[in-house]
Amino acid sequence: MADKTDKKDVKATPSDKPGFDPKPMQVGGETIIERLVPHVKTIAVVLGGIALVLVVVFTARYFKERGREKDTGKVAKVLDVADRQVRPAGVEPDPKAKEPTFGSAKERAEAVLDAMAKNNTNVGGGAYKASLLLQAGKVDESIAEYKKVQDKKGLDGVLAREGLGIAQEAKAHAEKDAAARQKDLEEALATFQAMQPDAQGPRHAYALYHQGRILALLGKTAEAKTTLEKAKEEGKDSAELPSLIEERLASLGS
Repeated sequence: MADKTDKKDVKATPSDKPGFDPKPMQVGGETIIERLVPHVKTIAVVLGGIALVLVVVFTARYFKERGREKDTGKVAKVLDVADRQVRPAGVEPDPKAKEPTFGSAKERAEAVLDAMAKNNTNVGGGAYKASLLLQAGKVDESIAEYKKVQDKKGLDGVLAREGLGIAQEAKAHAEKDAAARQKDLEEALATFQAMQPDAQGPRHAYALYHQGRILALLGKTAEAKTTLEKAKEEGKDSAELPSLIEERLASLGS
């Protein structure tokens, strides 16, 4: 990856945050609907996990920058909620625990958003709130928030556009109408194409990876393979990207 921050962007590993290992989605069938319906559950897991990664990324970035902001009691209350652990699936809450835990990342995201609203503070800026909204399943609200900050400079803008593309992709997968779904996927593709225009800039390989995924969903298999191969070459030093791309290329019959 391009810098120290980027090492946390895709696969967060803090002990109090659940990890995520996105899996490729098999592509097949004649229409958009036929290609997507068999993989709805996998798609949901992938998008939910990526949303969780963005939550972790924006949280980490905020903690790094919090020294530049006035640490008020309101902010502290929100961060206290955001820092609570999510229990592994199937694990019941420990009645002896010093502080409450959450049954899912979605539950924690909802709690953080509620704390932000009650304390009238937008901790971490619009992109962090947008990532929480996406994790909470409020896709349209997430898209609106991401659009407010997508033009920011530097890595923050790159991450905001990445989050926006993921939110648009999530909206596409929720659509039942094939035409509406394709329109949303095309919007997501355009966002990922604008995510990192600098070939030497941070997360450019991930921008290509996202583009390849969407091209495959749109049925543009040859273009998807070419784009994924470029992403593989650019991201060859990444700990996880090459293997993810290999699996996706295999699903495309490469």
